[in-house]
Amino acid sequence: MSASGAGVQRRIFAGIALVMCACLFFAGNDTGSKVVVLAGVPVMLGVWARYVVQALATTAVALPMRGWRVLRTRHPAFQCLRGVLLLAGSVFVFASLRYLPVGEFTAIIMIAPLVVTLLGATVLKERVSPLRWLLVAGGFAGTLVIIRPGGEAFSWAMLLPLCQVACNAGFQILTSKLARTEDPLTMQLYTSWVGALLATVALPLVWTALPSPWLWALLAAMGVLAAVGHFLLILAFQRAPASTLTPYVYVQIGFAMLAGWLVFGHVPDGWSVLGMALIAACGVAGAWLTLRETRAARAPTGALEA
Repeated sequence: MSASGAGVQRRIFAGIALVMCACLFFAGNDTGSKVVVLAGVPVMLGVWARYVVQALATTAVALPMRGWRVLRTRHPAFQCLRGVLLLAGSVFVFASLRYLPVGEFTAIIMIAPLVVTLLGATVLKERVSPLRWLLVAGGFAGTLVIIRPGGEAFSWAMLLPLCQVACNAGFQILTSKLARTEDPLTMQLYTSWVGALLATVALPLVWTALPSPWLWALLAAMGVLAAVGHFLLILAFQRAPASTLTPYVYVQIGFAMLAGWLVFGHVPDGWSVLGMALIAACGVAGAWLTLRETRAARAPTGALEA
């Protein structure tokens, strides 16, 4: 293997390691979210604490690296909308985790890439192959297996993660459009501060004294986990293409299941495990299909004919 090829391979392996670490941080953040809401912390108070810490941590990283030019953006309205969507998604995360186990919640929100495919076909009029439609259907089937509408385990709270998925899908579509011209740190900075400022406006309506100082420490830790997780994602996608890294995002389901067992003693039932596996399999297959299509598009015409 040539030196350049070995360098590319090392960057890909580093990207994979970084994205898996990011997933570990996100699973830890979700687990902390469930702990604080079960302890009686109001949803918006938890969201506010997370965003303030995340915004301060992001600023501490972005300003020394980019200076004040990090604030320059060609699309301030889209940056703000992206922040609003992520904030709304965070509210649904906290609300969902009040009622749902971490593992099942994580699996449901992992259908977001499949929803993005659906929106790409219906809203952006992108061409979607029959195989990709099959994967979208499989992901939704996995979600239905976990939710089981009409079953004894079903409750209205299981619809909350689907609201988060809708917000996240819009967030991802905006991200893909902005990433063509915007600095990732600029995007992260605007997203964090839009969420922090909007949550601060709502704070007087939900403010309450917390029963224990350790809850404040946990809320601060969650903000750090979220900020570091997003920063690790930026570093990962700087080292390897999204089509290579996306399959490894689904390791977050495993981390979430492990955290749910260690912290809450929750073990998913057989149907939930089946639904999780189906969502992960469809997501990984979708990433593999994207990688194959990308390689085919880049290949010389003669290579394809051969």
